[in-house]
Amino acid sequence: MIDNNNDSKNIKIMQIDPYLKPFEKDIKLRVESYKVTKKKVLGSNQSFKSFANGDLFYGFHLTADGWVYREWAPNADALYLIGDFNNWNPQSHQLQKIENGNWEIYLDGAQALKHMSYVKVRVVANGVSRDRIPLYIKRTVQNPNTHDFVGQIWQPDYEFEWKDSNFHIENTKTLFIYEAHVGMAQEKEGIGTFNEFTEIILPRIAAEGYNTIQLMAVMQHPYYASFGYQVSNFFAVSSWFGTPDELKALINAAHIMGIAVLLDIVHSHSIKNISEGINEFDGTDYQFFNAGTRGSHPAWDTKLFNYGKPEVLHFLLSNIKFWLEEYHFDGYRFDGVSSMLYHHHGLGVAFTDYSKYFSLDTNIEAITYLQFANDLVRQVKPGAITIAEDMSGLPGMCLPVDFGGLGFDYRLSMGVPDLWVKILKEIPDEKWSMGQLWHELTSRRPSEKNIGYSESHDQALVGDKTLMLQLGGKEMYSHMLKTDDNIIIRRAMELHKLIKFITITLGGEGYLNFMGNEFGHPDWIDFPRIGNNWSYKYARRQWSLMENKELKYDYLANFDREMLSLMKRHNVLSSTDLQNLWTDEENKLLAFKKGGLVFLFNFNTDISYPEYELPTDEMGEFEVVFNSDELMFGGLNRIGTDYIYNAKKLGGKGNKPGVVIYSPSRTVLVLKKV
Repeated sequence: MIDNNNDSKNIKIMQIDPYLKPFEKDIKLRVESYKVTKKKVLGSNQSFKSFANGDLFYGFHLTADGWVYREWAPNADALYLIGDFNNWNPQSHQLQKIENGNWEIYLDGAQALKHMSYVKVRVVANGVSRDRIPLYIKRTVQNPNTHDFVGQIWQPDYEFEWKDSNFHIENTKTLFIYEAHVGMAQEKEGIGTFNEFTEIILPRIAAEGYNTIQLMAVMQHPYYASFGYQVSNFFAVSSWFGTPDELKALINAAHIMGIAVLLDIVHSHSIKNISEGINEFDGTDYQFFNAGTRGSHPAWDTKLFNYGKPEVLHFLLSNIKFWLEEYHFDGYRFDGVSSMLYHHHGLGVAFTDYSKYFSLDTNIEAITYLQFANDLVRQVKPGAITIAEDMSGLPGMCLPVDFGGLGFDYRLSMGVPDLWVKILKEIPDEKWSMGQLWHELTSRRPSEKNIGYSESHDQALVGDKTLMLQLGGKEMYSHMLKTDDNIIIRRAMELHKLIKFITITLGGEGYLNFMGNEFGHPDWIDFPRIGNNWSYKYARRQWSLMENKELKYDYLANFDREMLSLMKRHNVLSSTDLQNLWTDEENKLLAFKKGGLVFLFNFNTDISYPEYELPTDEMGEFEVVFNSDELMFGGLNRIGTDYIYNAKKLGGKGNKPGVVIYSPSRTVLVLKKV
């Protein structure tokens, strides 16, 4: 029941965004759902942190005198533990049913189960017996004899020694995120490992200047080519890449380097497979998921969680706490949030006005779950980061829960990559609108932070194109030598630099790059499958292209590294002093001020301006501190870096204070007051 006496003035989201006024009842419904469900789940005194301990009760636990194994299967008729420890005997180790749909068995002696033993649980329900993987298993592998996936006991005779006590996520307040997939991070034609990533890729990421890694595909998924988005076992580390301890070593090493690590967490759906996943574990389709057609995603062919069920909330929230504590992750990028928020999953819907966010299609239970998830993260690891992958732009996504928001720190600026694709495909270079770029890159929900990025990992997949491939096309395969002056590649590199740079400066309060895109990786990603003869040729990253000093990929890598360095030195992304200085539609130039720096973008296709009047908003002396035309970036070195520009009143710009400067075509230059 909604408290109608609750004045909307007390809900801060209503003050922050006046456009929400017509939807006051909907906002109150969101607030009330949070309060009522929280009390129902936690009672009066419990916290989310003390509630989310499913993995400490369920699953396998070594005790002083043996093992205890527990499962939640309320509608099952019988459960039997099977494995190599009992020669897969389906009758010898029956679990006993206890309260609340739980089952348990005690095994005498520490040697009853051994480290790396194979296990499953036979579940009898509705007269049918199925051998299933335990719900809270921490590792699953393929049985080398039968080739099916099985659970594996992970209980080494040592404790992993963490050495990251000096790392604090607060040291990376401005996020420069390197989105990475461990399996395809290596140049070899095969699946990369956690150890290889630690030894080879982590130092690259640190040297390039990124302070945060967003790891994809960490949660166990049986189909490698799913990119990790069809999770089967939520507490298990992907065995494609190595062991739980090898993942810990990766995160430990990253922290020692000062790099935060985020987990790409998938709570929006689950794989429908019965043999590998959690679907129909107790014989019903509604144990974890919505019943009937509502429990199936029409586009992804996966199962959809019932976020209104307390036991499901317990499972998912326990999962969130588990990865933070067991593996020292520093937060999450929540995948598929738009799909969670609406019963139509955002499919075919254009969110053109506020009414689209507040209708019968809105999943209030999912909103409440996401609020709980963010509350829990703050309780378990203060300072941890949460990012929402939401294309709909739901108001309040990145406002605190007690403001009436969902509690995320950031939302991915998903419209920005789409903007660049649309511009490059549909608008000739000479007709780009400076006003459109400014509007699209700077328009955000009030008081809500975004992660800006110019291209998504989806664009790197077969059937689509990365920015560099979109710009350079087939010429990339024959004209990337530094000695080869090809007009198509020259345009591609100039625009690649401009697009990246204007996106990082205007597109958000954090920045994300997908692995390899920083140097314009030429090939798309094609995971091994029947259609390509199970080849790994395109499921890798060719670092040798970037390291070859004779190729132009070196220029793009240099630019990306120095771009990040400039952003860090002047705290550009976290600055709140953004000011449009001049929008020149006719000549295709855009000037603005941010972080105390003056930026001048010249998008003109072929015209350079020897004496361009650049407003600076203040008098004084200015010097160029960065420009895309440097030789190390593949430019022509046309801008002097040792010259002091004296500001004066600009007659052609309404007597605004500014400098007269040379602005070459398709370049960006950055000035700082001396």
